[in-house]
Amino acid sequence: MFKYFMSIVFCLLIMSFTVNPWDEATSSYIETYKDLAVVEMHRSGIPASITLAQALHESQIGGSDLAVHANNHFGIKCKSYWVGMTYKHKDDDYDSNGNLIKSCFRSYESVVDSYVDHTNFLTQSAHYSELFNYDKTDYFMWAHGLKKCGYATDPNYAHKLIDKIEKYQLYIYDTYSNPLETAK
Repeated sequence: MFKYFMSIVFCLLIMSFTVNPWDEATSSYIETYKDLAVVEMHRSGIPASITLAQALHESQIGGSDLAVHANNHFGIKCKSYWVGMTYKHKDDDYDSNGNLIKSCFRSYESVVDSYVDHTNFLTQSAHYSELFNYDKTDYFMWAHGLKKCGYATDPNYAHKLIDKIEKYQLYIYDTYSNPLETAK
């Protein structure tokens, strides 16, 4: 019995010292950008949980090629009207022969610029206007609405966002006060 008890204690000790780097990186990312997501929510009505989930997913927790080299945390492509900096990266565009080619993505001076442009991209496009009929605390509808409006080609995109929101309890930020107003 004593050996069994000591085995359990030993396993618990090992587990307590083993940190999942994914969760540590995710927690750090959320802590770094949660206030920015909340500020953008108050500016636009886009739930902070949706913004954070999209950023976590699209930027691979800030570690993707786009995030590292272009400060693009949302995977937003250039579009014909984009006049800012650009970054070429292979994604899902093909040439006439069916060969994967580099796509044009927006590039930013800072991550803050990426978050601000994400808000502008959704709010200034008629393509996404139906999203703003949803309450800013209804992350479920927002996630499905983004998929329906064509934000991503992944058929599981909405579910991936919802999973992140629920796993990391990102929905709590949807009711936060604007940190810029409370600082005054």
